[in-house]
Amino acid sequence: MGGWVEIEFRTQKLKKNFDSKKALQRGYGEQMARLITMRLAVLREAANLAEAQARPALGLHLLSENRAGQFAVNLVYPYRLVFRPNHNPIPLRPDGGINLTQVTAITIIEVVDYHTGR
Repeated sequence: MGGWVEIEFRTQKLKKNFDSKKALQRGYGEQMARLITMRLAVLREAANLAEAQARPALGLHLLSENRAGQFAVNLVYPYRLVFRPNHNPIPLRPDGGINLTQVTAITIIEVVDYHTGR
């Protein structure tokens, strides 16, 4: 991998929690905090989302329906780290899908079990 995906956060509170190992552990538990840290490192080290998607352990996948245009990576099941491309306009392929090779900036939205809404 080479390059850097720029990572921003939906809110200052979320950024503050993610910037502190203690806050991550307090908010999500030790195992989840460790996985969040690892997932962010893999995303940051990739040149783009296509490179990140090539890492199977990340479990990067595009969401649909009310979360169309958002992506998630696996954490402690069933939780996911959810984010969206931070580009205006979002780079698209000719077929209308998101061009992952051109996504070099993301915004972290939340950690959630979107299957149950928790």
